[in-house]
Amino acid sequence: MKAAVITRHAVSNYGSLLQALATQKAIEKLGVECEIIDYVRTDESYRNVEKTLVKNKPKWNNNALKKAVYLSLRQPESVIVGKRFQKMRGSVLNLSRRYSSNEELRNAPPKADFYIAGSDQVWGPVSDGSLDLSYLLNFAKGKKLSYASSIGKGQIDESCKAALQRELKGFKRVTVREDSAVKILGKMGINAEKVLDPVFLLDREEWSDYIEETPKQKYVLVYQIHNDTRLNDYAAKLAQKKGLKLIRVSPYYHQKNRAGSLKHPNIGEFLSYIKNAELLVTDSFHGTAFAIIFNTVFVEVLPNNKTQERNRSVLSMTGLSDRILRDNNDLALADRRIDFAYANEIIKTEREKSLKLLKEMLNG
Repeated sequence: MKAAVITRHAVSNYGSLLQALATQKAIEKLGVECEIIDYVRTDESYRNVEKTLVKNKPKWNNNALKKAVYLSLRQPESVIVGKRFQKMRGSVLNLSRRYSSNEELRNAPPKADFYIAGSDQVWGPVSDGSLDLSYLLNFAKGKKLSYASSIGKGQIDESCKAALQRELKGFKRVTVREDSAVKILGKMGINAEKVLDPVFLLDREEWSDYIEETPKQKYVLVYQIHNDTRLNDYAAKLAQKKGLKLIRVSPYYHQKNRAGSLKHPNIGEFLSYIKNAELLVTDSFHGTAFAIIFNTVFVEVLPNNKTQERNRSVLSMTGLSDRILRDNNDLALADRRIDFAYANEIIKTEREKSLKLLKEMLNG
């Protein structure tokens, strides 16, 4: 039996790559061959994505000169980072042939017994602001399923509702990552079940197998997705107070202007940095997820946008909502140790439930 998975695997960040890898590994553990559909929209390829993103940035797109400056600053970096992540994807993912458009998928869909959408933010707007029906499997010639699919925020855009409702009615089973998505889809008449993000389907030992070496010094780690000076300032003050080096991990070179010694790790090094940190300061869902997996003490700086729902959801589930930074001067929060016993038990129980449900989906 073979499953073909479509997900946001080709975004140049660690969470996107690692959730795709975890989905693949979880399906293979159940005795089913898994292929990740190598779907990379032309406007989201690493050579074009900045040209797409700038259209939604009025500050830079209101005249030709500003747009040219933006692209000259950002596009070369995107190409360099994109090539690095493409190489990493090729080393760990079982990729199909490359597809660049929904039309290509519909004309020559990959052959499989099951088609699975998810995880990551597959059911929210893509870079150009549209809802891409490829992530709703409108090309699939077989059983349609979803695993841990995410809308990415606490509400669905009105422009997406009709298509989402129409396409999901063709799914055999729908599972999502957040409580809010269960409620949103329920109001649309879609029965959705909540499951764990796929990175939790592998345990600490399985993820540790990807680690090649351990950092030799003690450090405070920053893994930051959003440009938030509050996080930068807090992490810098924290490292100074503890007398530890501040290390920042990011694929992107422009973060060199933020606090911390910037590193551009491969996935094994990335996991090692999180596992061995004295403390992690993060606004990233997957940064938080791996802190929980490795039982690394962390402080959560919620992103100041609509995507924070997924962070809140996993913290609430594991009883760790008190790790959210509510006062920028609360350095004592970092010193409060975490009893991970409850979180570990919850993740273990939910992992068993999610793997059982995934198995039922593939056997049903």
